[in-house]
Amino acid sequence: MSRQRTEPARWRFGGGSTPSTPHIASMTWRHGLFAHWPVDPEEVRPHVPDQLSIETKDGSAWISVLPFVLTNVGIRGTPSILRTALAELNVRTYVRHRGDPGLFFLSIDLGNSLLSALVGRGTRLPVRNARMRVGADERQVVFSSTRSAIDPTFDPAARFSATYGPAGEEFAPDPGTLEYWLTERRRFYAPSGKNVLTGEIAHDPWPLQPATATIHENTMFEANGLPTPTDDPIVHYADELSMTGSIPRRI
Repeated sequence: MSRQRTEPARWRFGGGSTPSTPHIASMTWRHGLFAHWPVDPEEVRPHVPDQLSIETKDGSAWISVLPFVLTNVGIRGTPSILRTALAELNVRTYVRHRGDPGLFFLSIDLGNSLLSALVGRGTRLPVRNARMRVGADERQVVFSSTRSAIDPTFDPAARFSATYGPAGEEFAPDPGTLEYWLTERRRFYAPSGKNVLTGEIAHDPWPLQPATATIHENTMFEANGLPTPTDDPIVHYADELSMTGSIPRRI
């Protein structure tokens, strides 16, 4: 299912522009699913800081749930012995800040307790630890995540499990299409108390493929205070992609 990709000589950052902050981290994305649902923008607005505007496509805001694996995670230039690998599950929506399109992370679950604690305390991103299991072969990926509750009485259950895989040839989405609008963003935002953090990632265009996906359980909407959708999501698969990232900063 996976194939080796070498790190591009030139990173691509939203529309060909240059990243505005140093990219000190590097990693490789693998075995990823994009699952997207249209939602009423008014349902999203209370969960996004006022500094950011909700971006819509064809009148709808969108919520996306992304399970994937990160390998070779570490500071750029460091040897492999100092690198790590982990599973991740994030929930995001789509926003603008001063005209710049970006992602807004509602939640980020990591399958590594030490790293989730370090990232959460060091950046104040909405990072939580979760028990994750991932199995993959040439046909499909089996992914499951159960968030570790801080207080089971008040902490909504956050569980996700799915079986998914590629179902067609790799393609690059054309500008103006929904697939491009949902995926080709390089700036992200996240809450940090009363503040908003922003950061950047850089990579080549996503190697998207049509996907098949069976979602066995998904309480991530409920866990983020959103109504659970009843329709099937739009899904795509992305196999392997090298990327870099900046340290988040306040806007």
